[in-house]
Amino acid sequence: MADGIRFIEKIQGDLMPEIRKYAEICKDNTNFDPALYTKYNVKRGLRDLDGKGVLTGLTEISEIRQNKIIDGKTVPCDGKLFYRGYNVEDIIAGFPEDSSFGFEEVTYLLLFGNLPTKEQLEEFKGILSVYRALPDTFVRDVIMKAPNSDMMNALAKSVLTLHSYDNQANDITIENVLRQSLQLIAEFPMISVYAYHAYNYVNNHNLFIHHPDPNKSTAENILLMLRPDKKYSALEAKVLDIALVLHAEHGGGNNSTFTTHVVTSSGTDTYSAIAAALCSLKGPKHGGANVKVCGMFEEMKKAVKDWHDEDEVSAYLEKILHKEAFDRSGLIYGMGHAVYSISDPRARVFRQFVVQLAKEKGMMEEYALYENVEKLAPIVIGRERNIYKGVSANIDFYSGFVYSMLDLPPDLYTPLFAIARISGWSAHRIEELINAGKIIRPAYMSIMPERSYISMNDR
Repeated sequence: MADGIRFIEKIQGDLMPEIRKYAEICKDNTNFDPALYTKYNVKRGLRDLDGKGVLTGLTEISEIRQNKIIDGKTVPCDGKLFYRGYNVEDIIAGFPEDSSFGFEEVTYLLLFGNLPTKEQLEEFKGILSVYRALPDTFVRDVIMKAPNSDMMNALAKSVLTLHSYDNQANDITIENVLRQSLQLIAEFPMISVYAYHAYNYVNNHNLFIHHPDPNKSTAENILLMLRPDKKYSALEAKVLDIALVLHAEHGGGNNSTFTTHVVTSSGTDTYSAIAAALCSLKGPKHGGANVKVCGMFEEMKKAVKDWHDEDEVSAYLEKILHKEAFDRSGLIYGMGHAVYSISDPRARVFRQFVVQLAKEKGMMEEYALYENVEKLAPIVIGRERNIYKGVSANIDFYSGFVYSMLDLPPDLYTPLFAIARISGWSAHRIEELINAGKIIRPAYMSIMPERSYISMNDR
């Protein structure tokens, strides 16, 4: 592994002067006026000028609501998220107080369209438990032999490699795709945790591998497999379970789910479709935001002396917006969403569990800072950016804080998103196959004028 890295580094070093030269040529010859998007009415990012997504498909799996009609006019409202027609807030409120199997119940709902009975849920949990296993020697040969510093790449590599272990890998009948989906849903936590342990072993030579417990939930098994002593509190498992529920699905238009639809429409296999979704989710504009939130707050805790002083907190937020603090991007991470304006229902429902965990962990001072930023950031953003539509905390605002209180490594924050979202991706893949239509192929307009070819001797 180390020799391979040194080989690549040598090639990179030897050829980088030429690569830099060619990169400049790329930049010079692949750069056009952004005003052309407006001129030709191009919906850049598949959004209109108001930021609303272009309608590209139909789905029964989930719905995002951010507006309501009053006197014939569309006005923003508190956001709502529905899984198969059920309000997520109602679903979570209906979970048993002492249970951490909410994610399994929601996965059943997303895949099959109805809430399970007690008997159906028990049977479904049993199926996932059976599939919570990897092929013989897979951990050694795939995960351990070439550990990756990026857990999302490790996860994607493992998913693609599982194709080699499936003698029906390319069968896209619904029965087979469902079987593959259930296996991946069950295996994602194991692959993610084992990939983390494998890379950690390379750095500190400390390795332990815990097998999942067939009687425990997805959330419980994540904590069990991660921790050397396998111990966790009931509240820790409950809060992690709620986090998985809230990340499981978010409409067909988010980048990774749309990727699932696009790739599935080509008729490809499940492993390729899910690997593509993983690669999309990895992007910092999509699945990596909560890591940024945690980093921002770590710097804020050092820079702001009095976390309760609203003027001091506001002044620091202004510095972030002016690109004078944190990563100099001008972004207050965790604030705002592409769809929601008044409020993100996921953040709204998650907050009650966040405060419970903060009390158990003795981190109410940190929670108070988060609460202060959530209140002040919309005011500062509105004033500094002249934005008058609502700006509110999104799910990433609190999820990173929760993961840090659970002592989960930041390297696993985005894989945790994937562990949850595989349920939604699988439901959308099956929906795309059942309602199979044309391959998804949007249009791009060429703005390059036609040119006459010049032979080599005349150049």
